Formats: sequence, C-alpha cells, structure tokens
Amino acid sequence: MNREEAFKLLKKYNKEEYHIKHALMVESIMRYYASLHGYDEEFWGIAGLLHDLDYEMYPDEHCIKVREILEENGASEELIHAVCSHGYNICTDVKPEHYMEKVLYACDELTGIIASLISMRPSHNAQGMETSTLKKKFKDKTFARGCSRDIIKNGVEMLECELTELFENAIKAIEKDEEFILKELQRI
Repeated sequence: MNREEAFKLLKKYNKEEYHIKHALMVESIMRYYASLHGYDEEFWGIAGLLHDLDYEMYPDEHCIKVREILEENGASEELIHAVCSHGYNICTDVKPEHYMEKVLYACDELTGIIASLISMRPSHNAQGMETSTLKKKFKDKTFARGCSRDIIKNGVEMLECELTELFENAIKAIEKDEEFILKELQRI
C-alpha cells in the first residue's frame, strides 16, 4: 500500500476534519522520526496516517476492526501490528515492540495537546511554538483534558527518552509539514 492509497482509505472511513488532521499530524511525526533514524519514511508515515482508521466508524472496536479493514486492503502484517499496537492497554493487548510502534504509541495522544495549543495561538499554527509552552500545557491537566498524559509518559519510557525530546521532535515535525497538512485537508 502506498501513501496515496492509504490516504484514500483514511478518507473512506473518516469524514470529520478533526480525525483526518490528527492522522496527518501523527503521520508527520512518524515521518520525522523515521528520517532522524534512517528508517523508511513512507512506511512509518502510512502507519501514522492509518493508526486511527477504524476509530470514527467503529469506536467500540477501535484497534480491533482495523485489522479486518487493513487485511481486506492488502496491508502487511507489520503495518497491521504497528497500527493495532498504538492502543496497547487501552483497547488492545497488542504490545508495541519495534521502535516505530513505540514512537506511534507515544506521539498519538501528544498530537491532541499540540492541536489544542495551535488552535488557541493567535497565529493558529505551529510556527515558532516553544517547547516550554507545550510543557506548561502538558502539566495543566485541564488543558486538552481528553489527552492522556500517562500514555505519553508510558510511551516516553518505552522509547527511553525524555519528554522534552519527544516534544521538540513533534513540534519540529509539525512545523515542517504544516503547509502540507493544510493542503491535504483541502482534499477531503
């Protein structure tokens, strides 16, 4: 499955702009991490793009129904495992094993906090976002309260890195790809 096929599949199962924007933000972070460590950016990006594929239509079967959908569309077992593992100990027992899966697990909830922060900024974009501001909002449990800080912390432990590193990389990725994300949203 290539990126264009993945995007079409995402749009087939997701109609709300918020869900598609979230998928594009996660894709961006995944691609960024892949580029930092010499991995396949396209594959990592597709995993990020499709990670919540089943959430909008099948919220009660999230990370379960996606296996069937991806199998029907010829996805590899590696991609299916990665997508399913981001819901570890939330809605599935599929554990993130590979570095890519751990990045996906860690950045999923973080994008919700970043998106909320972007929406309240006067510029309504990520350009020039400070890591210190993201840290402050992360500590404020009333801000983007639907985003689990514990999941993000668990992901950072899996990655054996610091929160600051994850925050910095996520901001850089979204700043870099923000124009692309906005263009893709025009295609929905």
